[in-house]
Amino acid sequence: MAFPDDGKMKGCQPKLFGTKDKRVANRTDRASCSTAKCGSSNSKSPSSSPFRKLSEVRSIRLSHFLSHSSNATKYEHIRIFVSTWNVGGKAPTAELKLDDFLPADDHSDIYVLGFQEIVPLNAGNVLVIEDNEPAARWLALINRVLNRPVDSDADIFQHKPSPSLDSTSSQSTPGLDGSFSNRSRTASGSVIFQKSLKSIRKSYMPSQRKQLKFCNCPVEMAKKSYKDACFRCPQAYANEMDSSEEDELDDKLNDIFGLNGDGVTSAASASRDQLKYNLISCKQMVGIFVTVWAKKELVQHIGHLRTSCVGRGIMGYLGNKGCISVSMTLYQTSFCFICSHLASGEKEGDELRRNLDVLEILRLTQFRRICRRAGRRIPEKILDHDRAIWLGDLNYRISLSYEDTKKLLTENNWDALFEKDQLNIQRASGRAFNGWSEEKIYFAPTYKYSCNSDSYAGETATSKKKRRTPAWCDRILWRGDSIVQLSYFRGESKFSDHRPVCGTFIVEVEMLDGKSKRRSSNTNIRIGAEELLPTSKHSKG
Repeated sequence: MAFPDDGKMKGCQPKLFGTKDKRVANRTDRASCSTAKCGSSNSKSPSSSPFRKLSEVRSIRLSHFLSHSSNATKYEHIRIFVSTWNVGGKAPTAELKLDDFLPADDHSDIYVLGFQEIVPLNAGNVLVIEDNEPAARWLALINRVLNRPVDSDADIFQHKPSPSLDSTSSQSTPGLDGSFSNRSRTASGSVIFQKSLKSIRKSYMPSQRKQLKFCNCPVEMAKKSYKDACFRCPQAYANEMDSSEEDELDDKLNDIFGLNGDGVTSAASASRDQLKYNLISCKQMVGIFVTVWAKKELVQHIGHLRTSCVGRGIMGYLGNKGCISVSMTLYQTSFCFICSHLASGEKEGDELRRNLDVLEILRLTQFRRICRRAGRRIPEKILDHDRAIWLGDLNYRISLSYEDTKKLLTENNWDALFEKDQLNIQRASGRAFNGWSEEKIYFAPTYKYSCNSDSYAGETATSKKKRRTPAWCDRILWRGDSIVQLSYFRGESKFSDHRPVCGTFIVEVEMLDGKSKRRSSNTNIRIGAEELLPTSKHSKG
């Protein structure tokens, strides 16, 4: 897959992006990339740059899949941009620039963007009702960067009401200007209704968004309905109520309250096919919010889309802490993206609570059962996926006093600080994130800053009790073969007391040759049916 020229990636394309055609039957076992070649963390690396050296990036090899096919297999390299940001409970304004969280000059194939604390973590948001207006605002800002509407300077949060509820006048780009302050009243004016996040997100999703939940296995019977089972697995789509039906319910509610009569929905439907990037998934759990976007031409190759939430907050299960995980397949490779906010605290022993959060997230995350491919199942647990990326405010601290930390910060001695980083220590000992990799850190700790300042909060704290030692709370880790991390850096936005952290990856995915489509031919269907026959009968045939 060709990529535009990018200053950060200059010179990398010739070695990274060559497509390799092979036949599975003729492949021989080859070891996967070594740790140094595949971008795992190495604190002794002599490099002083957050970007991967060309000499360290070798040929990317894909480990054998359990399923084997006589179809020709080839490999594609996909660029994935990942970013995480704890925004401190503050809702964004239309003037907020996302350059430090989502660089405008990046041209990745997939964007995985995670937030923590998009709402204040108070009792009302945790126990009563989830406020999804900030999530909708973040969606609008992200869309403005990725799809660059012509009128990008317009206030995308302000809705100019139509003269009447039945007006069909079109509003501005992808229906977002009316997404936030749009209200409708009954004739008596006694009822106010706000459009839900599910309704708003449809403006950015593909027109055929239901197909994201389809099976994209190489052999599949044509289905009359998206609920019909995969040909190989009669138990697929056991969950009768999915987000597609919830979207239909939102449409009915909007019709009842007159919210579809202002032309916003029709404008969105007319323009969403022109978007360069489509929203694949977005999910909120109290303050945690994750969105996945993909280039329009990749959408048809995405399937088995599912989400899973695990609460690890109050009483061990409420959503003020925890994670949202997104599972999907791209071509024939499975991906899992985990956005988490782990237990806070810098007292001795608090890192053990974070370790427990990680273990419980891995244990409790469960994606609903879906179809089986020949010889293997679609993953239902995080560690079952071919590729996984974990991002978020992991809250691990630096095990040094404030004074010692400040001294090393002044010297820009990142190596000495990283040796005392709790996540580095826990991962090396195997007590947390065993088997996960992280690129070496060449940037200053991302927490905790004073409001709208480049100074750490500890410098202005009035007491030692309120003082926070700077730490790398915000991290991105990954696991799986054939992943190379190209960059790992932080943004400098002063919007929050955290700085955003970003990473860019090149990931190899397995795909069938162009002869195999999402919908298989009649010949393939006949072969699939024979495979389902009992062994004795099949052998006689």
